Amino acid sequence: MKLVLLGGGGFRTPAMFRAVESGETSVRYDEIVLYDTDESRLQRIGAVIADMRSTMTTMTTVTLTTRLDEALEGADVIYCAIRVGGVPARVIDETVAIESGAIGQETAGAGGIGYALRTVPVMTRLALEVQRLAPNALFINFTNPVGLVTEALRRILGDRVIGICDTPAELCRRSAEAAGYRPQDVWFDYFGINHMGWLKGMRVGNRDVLPDLIADTQRLMSFEEGRLFGPEWIQANGMIPNEYLFYYYNQREALDAMRSGTPRSQYLEQTQRAFYEHTSDEPGAALAEWEHTLAEREANYMAEAWDGRDDDQEKIVAARQTGGYGRLALGVVDAMHSDGQQVMILDVPNRSALPFLDQDAIVEVSCVVGRGGVTPTAIGSVPLEAQGLIQQVRGAERIAIDAALSGSRSQAVRALALHPLVPSVSVAQTIFDGYMHGQPDLREIFR
Repeated sequence: MKLVLLGGGGFRTPAMFRAVESGETSVRYDEIVLYDTDESRLQRIGAVIADMRSTMTTMTTVTLTTRLDEALEGADVIYCAIRVGGVPARVIDETVAIESGAIGQETAGAGGIGYALRTVPVMTRLALEVQRLAPNALFINFTNPVGLVTEALRRILGDRVIGICDTPAELCRRSAEAAGYRPQDVWFDYFGINHMGWLKGMRVGNRDVLPDLIADTQRLMSFEEGRLFGPEWIQANGMIPNEYLFYYYNQREALDAMRSGTPRSQYLEQTQRAFYEHTSDEPGAALAEWEHTLAEREANYMAEAWDGRDDDQEKIVAARQTGGYGRLALGVVDAMHSDGQQVMILDVPNRSALPFLDQDAIVEVSCVVGRGGVTPTAIGSVPLEAQGLIQQVRGAERIAIDAALSGSRSQAVRALALHPLVPSVSVAQTIFDGYMHGQPDLREIFR
C-alpha cells in the first residue's frame, strides 16, 4: 500500500513515520511518500527520518517530493496535515485577534476562522486533484480547523474523508486511568465537535463509572482536565470538558494571559525556525534536535491556560503522549482492513448522532469502525448549554466555508462576528481588516 503524507515537511511528520515503522500498525505499507511545497523543510525532515531508519530493521521505501501529482498518483491512504501560510500566518491569526480584544488561538475563535478562510480554497483544489489521481484513496484529515476542513473536503470526496484529532482520545485515556480502569475496557460517551467536546459517561459493563470519578476530588486533581477546570466546575456540570473549552469557560483569564505573554504561534515560529535552519553532518544529530524541539513544544502547549501554575504545567507535560494523531490515523486504516470492529472518536458526518444538528454537520463522537466503514453512534440527550455552543460554532464555521469559496467579504466578517469568542461585529471587522492587511493569501481570495 502507498501512504502519502501531505505536508510531509511539517514538524510532526517523523512521529507519523515512527508509528508506521515501529510496528504499531497491522497494515503494511510498501511506500511512504512525503510531499511538501518547501524543498528545504522536506530535506530537513528527511534527515530526521534517515536517522530513525538507521536503527530500524523494517525498511519501507520512502520518497520525498515537491510534485503533488507524483505524490498522489496511485495513493491508497492520504494523510493531510498542511498549514496554508505556514506559522507566520498563524502568528497573524493570533496576534491580530489578541490586539483586537479577542481570544488568539489557531483553531478556537477568530484564529480558527482566519485559518479556515485561507485554507478551504487550497483544500478544495487539493480534493479535486485527489479525485483525479487517487480516486479510491482513503483521505484522513488532520489539517486545522479539523471539523470545518473535513466538511469542506466531503463536498468533493464524500465518505472517503475522515477527520481525526487526538485530544478526545487523550482525555478519555486520562479519565479512565484516573478512575482505575484500562481505556480499552471502557466505553466512552463523548460528544461534540472538534475542539469543543465533553465526556458525559464512562461505561464498564452496564455501569457508568464517570459519576464516581467526578465525585472524587482527589482523583479529579490527578489528571490534566481536572486541574485545568477545577473539581467544583466539573462537579457542577457532571461532565468532563475537552481542554479547548478553557477558552470558552475562562475567556477573560485566557485573554489576559495571552496579552501578557508570548502567543504560542510566535514561540513556535522561533523554535521551528531554529530547528529548520540548523544542520549538522553528525550521525543522529537531526533526530536528536527534532526530539529536543518536540519536548520544548510540549512544554509550551496551552501555556496561557496554565499561567501562574508552573507545577501543574510540569505534570501535564510529563503525562502527555506525543504523536497520538499518527497512531489514531493508522488505527483507522487498520480497523477498516480488519475482520473485527473498533471504537474510535472521529470527526464524521452527524447522521443522527446529535439530533439537534443536520445530518451533514461534522461531529466528533464515538464511532464503530470496520470494513463497512465508519458509523457514528447515537449520543442521546445533550445539555441545552452544550447544544447552544455547538450550534453557534458550527454555524459560524459553515458560513466561513461558504465565504472562503465565494470570496465574500461580508460573509467572512459574519462568520467572525457570529463566533462566541469574538465579542462584537465591530471587533470582527477590525480582525478581518487586520488579516487582510497581513496575509496576501487572503487578499487573493477576498478581492
